Amino acid sequence: MMLQSVFTIYKAEIMRMRRTIVQSVLAPILSTSLYFVVFGSAIGSQINEIDGIGYGSFIVPGLIMLSVLTQSIATASFGIYFPRFNGTIYEILSAPLSYVEIVLGYVGAAASKAIIIGFLILGTSFIFTPVSIQSPWLMLVFLILTCVTFSLFGFMIGIWAGNFEKLQIIPALIITPLTFLGGSFYSISMLPPFWQTVSLFNPVVYLISGFRWSFYGKGDVSLTTSFVMIAIFLLVSLMVIHWIFKTGYRLKP
Repeated sequence: MMLQSVFTIYKAEIMRMRRTIVQSVLAPILSTSLYFVVFGSAIGSQINEIDGIGYGSFIVPGLIMLSVLTQSIATASFGIYFPRFNGTIYEILSAPLSYVEIVLGYVGAAASKAIIIGFLILGTSFIFTPVSIQSPWLMLVFLILTCVTFSLFGFMIGIWAGNFEKLQIIPALIITPLTFLGGSFYSISMLPPFWQTVSLFNPVVYLISGFRWSFYGKGDVSLTTSFVMIAIFLLVSLMVIHWIFKTGYRLKP
């Protein structure tokens, strides 16, 4: 594997993100701040605690997950779709690069951006509410796994999408609703038994719960279950991308 090739793609993607810093960095921070004002202050003033955690502090992991999931998918999907759109993807595919190097470059850049945004939002949260992190290393590992996994997912969307509108379909109509319904702003234990069972079919529940474990040592499902679920999603994403490059799906003219 040629690390210089990986770094070239990675650097090009990072430079593209720097040119759109207002849209790609400041916008999610501003949106999260509004969530803190609306949910943390307005609604949170009516809710004392959830599982012994102040409501403002409780929603911090969910808000971080909401942003990093969205940014991972958006950055990775646009990063690979744009070369397909303008035709430069064929230059990349004809270069002496393995598909592993191509994926590492694009996915690595998207995951890096999402991780940075995650930490920026975490820093912003200290302005609005007290936050404690019981297991910083666990938090970092879970954040990296989530960003890498959903960057791979975004990479698949970017290859599948036939136009700019399709880039937004899955994030807007599937990922965002699943995140809101995945316990970002509440514990699923607050739901009636039937809806608790239904919520367990939402994969985002396991991501948010596992991430919340690293902050407060408790979540809606066990930490082991959360890691198993994200490992399965990561493995499936890798298998699909392997199939895409093996068959040339949407890559060959």
